[in-house]
Amino acid sequence: MFFYLAKALWFLLQPSTLIALLIGYGAILIWTGWARWGRRFVTAGAILLLIAGLSPLGNALILPLENRFPRANLDDPPPPTGFILLGGAEDRLVGTARHAPTLNEAGERLVEAAILAGRFPEAKIAFSGGDAGILYKSDSEASGAAELLTALGVPRERLILEANARDTYENAAFLKEELNRQGDLAPGKRWLLITSAYHMPRAMGAFRKAGFDVEPWPVDYRTRGAADLTRPFDKVSEGLRRVDVAAREWVGLLAYWLRGRSDALFPAPLPRSVAGCDLAQPGASPSDSPPASPCRPNP
Repeated sequence: MFFYLAKALWFLLQPSTLIALLIGYGAILIWTGWARWGRRFVTAGAILLLIAGLSPLGNALILPLENRFPRANLDDPPPPTGFILLGGAEDRLVGTARHAPTLNEAGERLVEAAILAGRFPEAKIAFSGGDAGILYKSDSEASGAAELLTALGVPRERLILEANARDTYENAAFLKEELNRQGDLAPGKRWLLITSAYHMPRAMGAFRKAGFDVEPWPVDYRTRGAADLTRPFDKVSEGLRRVDVAAREWVGLLAYWLRGRSDALFPAPLPRSVAGCDLAQPGASPSDSPPASPCRPNP
């Protein structure tokens, strides 16, 4: 129920929809006895459209999300057990019809996974993603990811596929269950999470709430950094989309926190002392750490 309610509410509340409704409602009122209010609504909508579409507002909204989690140090021991890859990088509806890979803006998630798989030939790639469509159904993202990753040279036996999750919290919960079943969450295992940088705070909060200890490996950056706080957009559609993407994450963070799906309103990197286990100390004991959040002492 949460999944369908969230989809419906966000369709109505996303900035681009609100602006369109404001202009449309105003245009209707102009032809009634409320013409003055109609002109006001249309004017307000046009101003908001220009601000959201051309100003750096979208960059200002997305930058704190992208900067929240730096990449983990892959040179630190132990080597990664595997990399967790979240769905959302491919349009399976089009890909199934065209019998071809159809990566979207987040396609870097899959590309980065293939690169890391080559760098760490012993590491597994765990993918989580089902069919999140409502009006139009397709096969799971997991099947498409498996085809693409194997084509990029990742052996099929190194892939772990979870094909039922429809949102970020389900990614965490379902994948934890699958990895537990396969014995890949034992103490000493190290998993890194690959997802878009702006999505990393919500993803980390969901995985922590599910009791699944992961380290961040953000990809798919949309900004250069603080320099883009003054960079306007040259296309209204691009600026408006950036505002929509960022607003969706901020609203998602609030919704996940209120629903108990995240461990914090705005999750942040943890200190090296975690769950009673000081990762900076050699020989640290995992006795007080939860099973899915093992202490990984330095050798």
